[in-house]
Amino acid sequence: MITLIDIHHLSDAELASLVKTLAGRAREATAELVAHLAELETRGLHLQAGYGSLFEYCREVLLLSEHEAYNRIGAARAARRFPIILDLLAQGAVTLTTVDVLSPCLTTENHVAVLESARGLRKRDVEDLVARLAPKPDVPTSIRKLPSAALTIPAPVAGQAAREATSDPGAGLAVPVESAPVPVIAKPAVVSALSPDRYKLQLTIGGDTLEKLRLAKDMLRHTPSSGDDAAILDRALTLLLAELAKKKFAVSDQPRRSRGVARESRGVPAEVKRAVFVRDIGRCAFVSVSGHRCDERAFLEFHHVRPYAEDGPPTVGNIALRCRSHNGYEWQRWCEERSRADEQMYVNATAAATARMAVRVSAGAKATGSGTSTASGAALVPEPSARTAMAAAGAAGP
Repeated sequence: MITLIDIHHLSDAELASLVKTLAGRAREATAELVAHLAELETRGLHLQAGYGSLFEYCREVLLLSEHEAYNRIGAARAARRFPIILDLLAQGAVTLTTVDVLSPCLTTENHVAVLESARGLRKRDVEDLVARLAPKPDVPTSIRKLPSAALTIPAPVAGQAAREATSDPGAGLAVPVESAPVPVIAKPAVVSALSPDRYKLQLTIGGDTLEKLRLAKDMLRHTPSSGDDAAILDRALTLLLAELAKKKFAVSDQPRRSRGVARESRGVPAEVKRAVFVRDIGRCAFVSVSGHRCDERAFLEFHHVRPYAEDGPPTVGNIALRCRSHNGYEWQRWCEERSRADEQMYVNATAAATARMAVRVSAGAKATGSGTSTASGAALVPEPSARTAMAAAGAAGP
């Protein structure tokens, strides 16, 4: 049985190395499972076991989730045609999702080149690759009203209501009770790559938004793109981005000269924000020890490289973009380093003060010939509450 207590004693380096090793084992195990599933389906063992499909066999016997079963079965069938997929899965060069997206486009002639070009790509990039391999025509613009959620009454409840209405003489005067509105859960927009630099956008909008779209089309009837919803969306987003840039970074065609920032202020001037955002390309600029840069572009914050607590100035050279997670991580790391430095300073100051006291007591003992007294010996060890005083004494010297 594995518990967190067994892992707690590992150092940071040991934990990171072990996690990497375990991930490699998981990839190899997945590749082996895919290979065995391909052979199992070829022999029809799932039928022999009484299951009508390999999917049901994976769900009931192998205890895989629906998503896990679907991906592994698809990869197994693709691996039967192109066995190189197994090695790429074990290496981590491609994932099960990559194989699922690419498999319809793989042929005997192109499978090696296509799989190599998909090495290490994310799903979005793989979809772009598929759009280049098998481009699709642009989809026509369409707007349709979604069906409203209908409230259905189960049969037993309906029967009980009918019996109550029959037995109650005043049932005919009863006022029907309105049901509570069913909450509508908004689904995220769907973006699908059709061909190079062409995408299909599918989303749900409200009635007010639809009216705004129609009004915009009516007001643009004198232009060539009056009926092009994509052009209207592009113009709307362009205006929105300009408004957001003005609000967030004080972007202006004629920016006023900065009056500077007070030394004790934490505020970052707008001109510094604009320069930093352009320099860091609107992306978290945290770089790990191994050289990997964070790719996060959402919830960005302006980070003081030399912390504000150390009088770090709000200048272009000292401000960098960080995502919220890495900004908090660097602050926590700085606090831990500062705490260790304070502890070490206290230890050094305590040792220095103790040494000076010992020298003074020894000198006094030689002068009087009485030796070290108990009170003097007790004074050799400072109280922990005197940490600040001892640090100051250690820095000042004898």
